[in-house]
Amino acid sequence: MTEQRLNRAVPSGAGSVGTETIGSYLARLASRQPTPGGGAAAALHAAQGAALVAMVARYTTGPKYGEHAALVERTTKVADELASEALRLADSDERVFQAVIDAYRLPSDTEGLKAAKTSAIQAALVQAAQNPAQLVKLAGEVVDLATGLADVANPNVISDVAAAADAARAAATTARVNIDINVVAIKDQSARSLLKEQTDGIEEKVVAAADALVARVRERILQ
Repeated sequence: MTEQRLNRAVPSGAGSVGTETIGSYLARLASRQPTPGGGAAAALHAAQGAALVAMVARYTTGPKYGEHAALVERTTKVADELASEALRLADSDERVFQAVIDAYRLPSDTEGLKAAKTSAIQAALVQAAQNPAQLVKLAGEVVDLATGLADVANPNVISDVAAAADAARAAATTARVNIDINVVAIKDQSARSLLKEQTDGIEEKVVAAADALVARVRERILQ
């Protein structure tokens, strides 16, 4: 959470990541503005991963895959839900980061105002760290879904299972960095400990599971 970034101008009237065009989103991401940033990008990685899982599931239907119909139906439903939740987290990340910016801009001319500003900053940082914490878990769910589908998936789209895993992996590792940059600025030890409990080890498990799934898919493709 660098001071330079916090001092940039804030855009007005930014739309929802889930409804704007890809070009519009990328233009905002590339601009000299504080939002969207890495947190929203991480959420979009997860959304793409979930969408890819849903696509593979939808291609794994019909009589040929009849014995796996229940698994495929459940996978499709959950993947669609995860994609929607990831987009919600992308929008939420912009809002919570804006709250951090607003807190840093509060006046501090008196001791009372300074104390209020410090309190507001700390509360905003704790809230900002919650978003990526949720995202790491969501990324893990995407990898789990992709792993459960891999053995029965339509071979014509099996590479997209690996693509889904890699997208979720990127979401998890990026979210981890966003957790870290917020946690180092949080002074409340109990809040830091809670975040540690919520996230410790999860990102590593997601990465390991994603890497293992990609290796399995590549081995299957190259047989």
